[in-house]
Amino acid sequence: MLSLAVIAAAFASTAVGLNNGVGKLPKMGYNTFNNFGCSYDHFSAYAQVEAMVKHGLVEAGYNTILIDDCYSLKNRSAEGKLVADPEKFPYGIKNFTDSVKALGVSASAYSNAGYKTCAGHPGSYGYEKQDLETFAEWGFDYLKYDNCYIPFDNVTQENVYGRYERMANAIAEFAEETNSTPFQHSLCEWGWQQPSTWASRFGQSWRITGDIKPWWSTLAAIIDAASFTYWSTNFYGRIDMDILEVGNTGQGTPPGNLTYDEAKSHFTAWTLLKSPLFLSTDLTNVTEETIEILTNKDLLKINQDPNVGESISPFRWGINPDYTSNVTHPAQYWSGNSSYGVVFMVLNTLDTEADMFFNLTESWAIRAGRQYSVYDLWSHTDNGTAIRNISLTLPPHGVSALLLNDDGPEPEGIEPYCGVWYQCSFPNGTYYSN
Repeated sequence: MLSLAVIAAAFASTAVGLNNGVGKLPKMGYNTFNNFGCSYDHFSAYAQVEAMVKHGLVEAGYNTILIDDCYSLKNRSAEGKLVADPEKFPYGIKNFTDSVKALGVSASAYSNAGYKTCAGHPGSYGYEKQDLETFAEWGFDYLKYDNCYIPFDNVTQENVYGRYERMANAIAEFAEETNSTPFQHSLCEWGWQQPSTWASRFGQSWRITGDIKPWWSTLAAIIDAASFTYWSTNFYGRIDMDILEVGNTGQGTPPGNLTYDEAKSHFTAWTLLKSPLFLSTDLTNVTEETIEILTNKDLLKINQDPNVGESISPFRWGINPDYTSNVTHPAQYWSGNSSYGVVFMVLNTLDTEADMFFNLTESWAIRAGRQYSVYDLWSHTDNGTAIRNISLTLPPHGVSALLLNDDGPEPEGIEPYCGVWYQCSFPNGTYYSN
């Protein structure tokens, strides 16, 4: 295990996101890739949008569809323009985007900072401005920008920073020249620590790992990465933990095998860490449990909090020493502020049932000497009053998501006088000892 205390301390301040008028809150929508891979067309993608409406997902806030790779022919036109695949989009991409907009859903584009996209279609390196013009003609307003087929160093004479800066500059120039709203820019360059130090200058979200898979081991590794990058999340800029695999049984990845408790943990972490929420489940063949998870209004309202942009953060790692990376057993105890109260997320990263425990004042957002009402963000019930601490029993890979609100001074006469008594002192300077 690698100790990262020094790295974490170096990035203790919160980054300021790119405030260019778009992307104040995390984007929510549908991404075609994990469900379909390249095997989609106008009709199959439109069916997913219809299902989004049917299942209440659009009403819940999932309001865009991202056409992720494979939408164009593998060669540009003689004028250098992207050409929509006529077999996939027989009526043209603009017809598709107009059709989904009639259902209350916008359309989002995909491209790449290299010569080709990851599936081998034309990338935007050297064509940034021209491709933005095409995306605008087609009716897109959001851009996921990937990182395959990178030109040689002696060609670009730029690092990854420079290649993503090219597209960011093109977005700003295009918006100014056309007097239009800038494209929302989602950087997909698969970084771990680095993107959180620079990507907020260029976009509204940035990937922190490689592609997600519908396995608990992958989710745990992403949560581990998030425990060292959460600090960069705020309004207009946030870490991107990749696509929601809740209920996934599609062709883009192997069939999903998450348990119900793992799916809840997955959704809880993504929402409370303020990640963009792009699902990629076949919504034409989906369970009620999946829809129940994806439309959890209590968690979604924290993800979309209009007043607090920061995500939750770990206050204790639990199994591992604090600030220690472990892709199998990431940080277990998390907390943060919201417009609705103090948020707690407790994860059981073990393969067996586990008893979990924390002192309230381990969270920076809790006031000492107060008692707190407890609301369960999954059962949607009031669960009494917490004084000093909370104990939980969680299933394997299970989660608890709680919302606490001040409920007055704690009862008098409770000893020890401090919830955590190390360095706690009487007025005469004598330490309290338990």
